[in-house]
Amino acid sequence: MPAKHLVNLGFSNVVMLKRIVAVVSSDAAPAKRLKEEARRSNKLIDATNGRRTRAVIVTDSDHVILSSIQPETVAQRIEERDD
Repeated sequence: MPAKHLVNLGFSNVVMLKRIVAVVSSDAAPAKRLKEEARRSNKLIDATNGRRTRAVIVTDSDHVILSSIQPETVAQRIEERDD
């Protein structure tokens, strides 16, 4: 898979660009509900490497990925790859 199709989430974790539906801040109440619902349905992926969750990434397969980098940084990396 070419690197331009992958987005770095930190700590050598990547996600396929075309699978990302949304990137939201982890502080919002809806993001917390998404996280708990994904945990219950075994669709939660923790890519924080033990650090504080800052971004919640939703994929088209309803998986929820937790990242320790800021949502703005994830969005910037998506824009860089999308060019």
